[in-house]
Amino acid sequence: MFATYPYQGRTYSFNPQAPLDISLPLAPGENQVNCFWAEPVQFDVIRVGSFVGSVADGGSTNYKRVHVTPHGNGTHTECFGHISPEPQATLNRCLRRFLFVARLISVQPRPQPNGDLVVMLDDFRRELEGGPYADIAPEAVILRTLPNHKAKRARQYSGTNPTYLEPALGQYLADQHIEHLLLDLPSVDREEDEGALLAHHGFWQYPHATRHTSTITELIFVPDEVEDGLFLLNLQITSLELDASPSKPVLYSLGGA
Repeated sequence: MFATYPYQGRTYSFNPQAPLDISLPLAPGENQVNCFWAEPVQFDVIRVGSFVGSVADGGSTNYKRVHVTPHGNGTHTECFGHISPEPQATLNRCLRRFLFVARLISVQPRPQPNGDLVVMLDDFRRELEGGPYADIAPEAVILRTLPNHKAKRARQYSGTNPTYLEPALGQYLADQHIEHLLLDLPSVDREEDEGALLAHHGFWQYPHATRHTSTITELIFVPDEVEDGLFLLNLQITSLELDASPSKPVLYSLGGA
Protein backbone atom coordinates (compact mmCIF):
# COMPACT_ATOMS: atom_id res chain seq x y z
CA MET A 1 0.00 0.00 0.00
CA PHE A 2 1.56 3.28 -1.11
CA ALA A 3 0.61 6.87 -0.35
CA THR A 4 1.68 10.07 -2.09
CA TYR A 5 3.22 13.28 -0.81
CA PRO A 6 3.41 16.46 -2.95
CA TYR A 7 6.51 18.64 -2.62
CA GLN A 8 7.96 21.45 -4.73
CA GLY A 9 5.80 20.64 -7.72
CA ARG A 10 6.49 16.90 -7.61
CA THR A 11 4.55 13.98 -6.18
CA TYR A 12 6.47 11.33 -4.26
CA SER A 13 5.31 7.90 -3.16
CA PHE A 14 6.04 6.17 0.12
CA ASN A 15 4.91 3.10 1.99
CA PRO A 16 3.25 4.07 5.30
CA GLN A 17 3.57 0.44 6.39
CA ALA A 18 7.38 0.56 6.17
CA PRO A 19 8.51 3.06 8.85
CA LEU A 20 12.12 3.42 9.94
CA ASP A 21 12.35 4.54 13.55
CA ILE A 22 15.68 6.31 14.07
CA SER A 23 15.13 7.13 17.75
CA LEU A 24 16.90 5.45 20.64
CA PRO A 25 14.65 4.06 23.39
CA LEU A 26 14.45 5.43 26.90
CA ALA A 27 14.92 2.70 29.49
CA PRO A 28 16.27 2.58 33.04
CA GLY A 29 19.81 1.50 33.78
CA GLU A 30 23.37 2.33 32.85
CA ASN A 31 23.39 0.73 29.38
CA GLN A 32 21.45 3.46 27.60
CA VAL A 33 22.99 6.29 25.58
CA ASN A 34 23.81 9.22 27.86
CA CYS A 35 25.57 12.59 27.67
CA PHE A 36 26.28 15.82 29.55
CA TRP A 37 26.47 14.06 32.90
CA ALA A 38 22.72 13.37 33.04
CA GLU A 39 21.52 10.79 35.53
CA PRO A 40 20.29 7.53 33.96
CA VAL A 41 16.59 7.24 33.20
CA GLN A 42 14.65 5.96 36.20
CA PHE A 43 11.17 4.44 36.55
CA ASP A 44 9.76 4.59 40.10
CA VAL A 45 6.71 2.63 41.27
CA ILE A 46 4.08 4.93 42.83
CA ARG A 47 3.02 3.80 46.30
CA VAL A 48 0.11 5.53 48.07
CA GLY A 49 -1.23 3.95 51.24
CA SER A 50 -2.00 0.31 50.43
CA PHE A 51 -1.83 0.96 46.69
CA VAL A 52 1.23 -0.35 44.81
CA GLY A 53 1.61 0.73 41.19
CA SER A 54 3.09 -2.56 40.05
CA VAL A 55 1.15 -5.62 38.89
CA ALA A 56 4.27 -7.72 39.47
CA ASP A 57 4.24 -6.63 43.11
CA GLY A 58 0.56 -7.36 43.61
CA GLY A 59 -0.99 -4.10 42.44
CA SER A 60 -4.01 -3.87 40.16
CA THR A 61 -2.25 -1.64 37.61
CA ASN A 62 1.18 -0.40 36.66
CA TYR A 63 1.60 3.24 37.70
CA LYS A 64 5.08 4.76 37.59
CA ARG A 65 6.92 8.04 37.76
CA VAL A 66 9.55 8.69 35.07
CA HIS A 67 12.79 10.56 35.79
CA VAL A 68 14.37 11.74 32.51
CA THR A 69 16.64 14.56 31.35
CA PRO A 70 15.70 15.29 27.71
CA HIS A 71 19.06 16.83 26.73
CA GLY A 72 21.04 13.98 28.27
CA ASN A 73 18.95 10.82 27.91
CA GLY A 74 18.20 9.33 24.52
CA THR A 75 16.89 10.89 21.33
CA HIS A 76 15.57 14.40 21.90
CA THR A 77 14.46 17.42 19.91
CA GLU A 78 15.14 21.01 20.95
CA CYS A 79 14.08 24.48 19.83
CA PHE A 80 15.76 27.89 20.12
CA GLY A 81 14.53 28.03 23.71
CA HIS A 82 17.60 25.93 24.51
CA ILE A 83 19.69 29.12 24.29
CA SER A 84 17.01 31.72 25.07
CA PRO A 85 15.59 33.06 28.36
CA GLU A 86 12.16 33.56 26.77
CA PRO A 87 9.58 31.57 28.80
CA GLN A 88 7.38 31.13 25.70
CA ALA A 89 10.22 29.52 23.72
CA THR A 90 9.10 25.92 24.17
CA LEU A 91 9.32 23.13 21.65
CA ASN A 92 5.61 22.43 21.95
CA ARG A 93 4.89 25.98 20.75
CA CYS A 94 7.64 26.15 18.13
CA LEU A 95 7.09 22.85 16.32
CA ARG A 96 3.66 23.05 14.69
CA ARG A 97 4.21 20.78 11.65
CA PHE A 98 5.41 17.20 11.85
CA LEU A 99 5.97 15.97 8.27
CA PHE A 100 9.01 17.13 6.28
CA VAL A 101 10.98 16.12 3.20
CA ALA A 102 14.46 15.18 4.42
CA ARG A 103 17.85 14.19 3.03
CA LEU A 104 19.94 11.55 4.77
CA ILE A 105 23.65 12.16 4.24
CA SER A 106 26.72 10.45 5.70
CA VAL A 107 29.91 12.35 6.53
CA GLN A 108 33.28 11.31 7.94
CA PRO A 109 34.45 13.74 10.66
CA ARG A 110 38.01 15.05 10.34
CA PRO A 111 40.63 15.07 13.10
CA GLN A 112 41.80 18.54 14.11
CA PRO A 113 45.25 19.65 15.36
CA ASN A 114 43.91 19.69 18.94
CA GLY A 115 42.69 16.10 18.63
CA ASP A 116 38.99 16.91 18.21
CA LEU A 117 36.85 15.16 15.60
CA VAL A 118 34.77 17.66 13.64
CA VAL A 119 32.21 17.43 10.83
CA MET A 120 33.54 20.02 8.41
CA LEU A 121 31.40 22.39 6.37
CA ASP A 122 33.06 21.55 3.05
CA ASP A 123 32.48 17.80 3.49
CA PHE A 124 28.86 18.35 4.50
CA ARG A 125 28.22 20.75 1.62
CA ARG A 126 29.72 18.35 -0.90
CA GLU A 127 27.29 15.63 0.15
CA LEU A 128 24.23 17.87 0.41
CA GLU A 129 24.77 19.70 -2.88
CA GLY A 130 25.85 16.63 -4.86
CA GLY A 131 24.29 13.38 -6.03
CA PRO A 132 20.93 12.60 -7.60
CA TYR A 133 18.94 14.80 -5.20
CA ALA A 134 20.97 17.99 -5.61
CA ASP A 135 18.03 19.75 -7.30
CA ILE A 136 15.67 19.09 -4.38
CA ALA A 137 15.80 21.58 -1.51
CA PRO A 138 14.99 19.56 1.62
CA GLU A 139 13.28 20.93 4.70
CA ALA A 140 15.29 18.66 6.98
CA VAL A 141 18.70 16.99 6.98
CA ILE A 142 19.62 13.79 8.79
CA LEU A 143 23.37 13.58 9.43
CA ARG A 144 24.93 10.15 9.95
CA THR A 145 28.57 10.32 11.05
CA LEU A 146 31.06 7.69 9.91
CA PRO A 147 32.11 5.13 10.90
CA ASN A 148 28.64 4.16 12.03
CA HIS A 149 29.27 1.86 15.01
CA LYS A 150 26.28 0.23 16.73
CA ALA A 151 27.98 1.26 19.99
CA LYS A 152 26.37 4.68 19.41
CA ARG A 153 23.15 3.14 20.69
CA ALA A 154 24.50 2.88 24.25
CA ARG A 155 27.55 5.15 24.33
CA GLN A 156 28.37 7.08 27.49
CA TYR A 157 29.47 10.42 26.02
CA SER A 158 30.00 12.51 29.16
CA GLY A 159 33.55 13.80 29.47
CA THR A 160 34.70 12.23 26.17
CA ASN A 161 34.68 15.38 24.00
CA PRO A 162 32.46 13.80 21.30
CA THR A 163 32.46 14.72 17.63
CA TYR A 164 30.75 18.03 16.85
CA LEU A 165 30.09 20.35 13.89
CA GLU A 166 32.32 23.06 12.51
CA PRO A 167 30.56 26.23 13.77
CA ALA A 168 30.15 27.61 10.23
CA LEU A 169 27.94 24.64 9.42
CA GLY A 170 25.14 26.05 11.58
CA GLN A 171 25.12 29.26 9.57
CA TYR A 172 25.24 27.30 6.31
CA LEU A 173 22.15 25.28 7.27
CA ALA A 174 20.27 28.49 8.03
CA ASP A 175 21.38 29.97 4.70
CA GLN A 176 20.08 26.86 2.92
CA HIS A 177 16.73 27.16 4.73
CA ILE A 178 17.13 23.78 6.41
CA GLU A 179 14.49 23.95 9.13
CA HIS A 180 15.32 20.73 10.95
CA LEU A 181 18.65 19.06 11.64
CA LEU A 182 18.89 15.52 13.00
CA LEU A 183 22.21 13.92 13.94
CA ASP A 184 23.69 10.97 15.81
CA LEU A 185 25.77 13.13 18.16
CA PRO A 186 25.08 14.58 21.64
CA SER A 187 25.37 18.16 20.37
CA VAL A 188 26.14 20.30 17.35
CA ASP A 189 28.75 22.10 19.47
CA ARG A 190 31.83 21.04 21.42
CA GLU A 191 31.10 19.44 24.79
CA GLU A 192 32.94 22.24 26.60
CA ASP A 193 33.22 25.52 24.68
CA GLU A 194 32.85 28.09 27.48
CA GLY A 195 29.20 28.62 26.54
CA ALA A 196 29.86 29.94 23.02
CA LEU A 197 27.47 27.44 21.33
CA LEU A 198 28.34 28.90 17.94
CA ALA A 199 26.69 26.21 15.81
CA HIS A 200 23.48 26.49 17.87
CA HIS A 201 23.42 30.26 17.43
CA GLY A 202 24.22 30.05 13.73
CA PHE A 203 21.52 27.47 13.04
CA TRP A 204 18.79 29.34 14.92
CA GLN A 205 20.10 32.80 13.92
CA TYR A 206 19.57 33.78 17.53
CA PRO A 207 18.95 36.46 18.73
CA HIS A 208 18.81 38.87 15.77
CA ALA A 209 16.80 36.88 13.19
CA THR A 210 15.60 33.91 15.22
CA ARG A 211 14.23 30.95 13.28
CA HIS A 212 11.42 30.15 15.70
CA THR A 213 10.13 26.97 14.04
CA SER A 214 13.52 25.30 13.45
CA THR A 215 14.66 22.32 15.53
CA ILE A 216 17.71 20.21 16.27
CA THR A 217 17.32 16.52 17.08
CA GLU A 218 20.27 14.76 18.70
CA LEU A 219 21.25 11.18 19.56
CA ILE A 220 19.49 9.43 16.69
CA PHE A 221 20.79 6.23 15.09
CA VAL A 222 20.47 5.31 11.41
CA PRO A 223 21.49 1.70 10.62
CA ASP A 224 24.15 1.01 7.99
CA GLU A 225 21.69 -0.77 5.70
CA VAL A 226 19.74 2.46 5.18
CA GLU A 227 21.22 4.23 2.17
CA ASP A 228 21.65 7.98 1.86
CA GLY A 229 18.72 9.49 0.02
CA LEU A 230 15.37 11.22 0.21
CA PHE A 231 12.85 10.51 2.96
CA LEU A 232 9.62 11.73 4.46
CA LEU A 233 10.31 12.59 8.09
CA ASN A 234 7.63 12.32 10.77
CA LEU A 235 9.03 14.17 13.79
CA GLN A 236 7.11 13.11 16.89
CA ILE A 237 7.48 14.82 20.29
CA THR A 238 5.70 14.96 23.63
CA SER A 239 3.62 18.06 24.43
CA LEU A 240 5.93 19.33 27.17
CA GLU A 241 6.20 23.10 27.56
CA LEU A 242 10.01 22.88 27.68
CA ASP A 243 12.81 23.83 25.31
CA ALA A 244 13.34 20.12 24.56
CA SER A 245 11.46 16.85 24.54
CA PRO A 246 12.20 13.16 24.14
CA SER A 247 11.32 12.49 20.52
CA LYS A 248 10.66 9.80 17.96
CA PRO A 249 11.74 10.70 14.41
CA VAL A 250 10.42 8.19 11.89
CA LEU A 251 11.47 8.00 8.23
CA TYR A 252 9.70 6.76 5.11
CA SER A 253 11.69 6.26 1.93
CA LEU A 254 10.45 8.50 -0.90
CA GLY A 255 10.38 7.34 -4.48
CA GLY A 256 9.08 8.33 -7.86
CA ALA A 257 8.67 11.95 -8.83
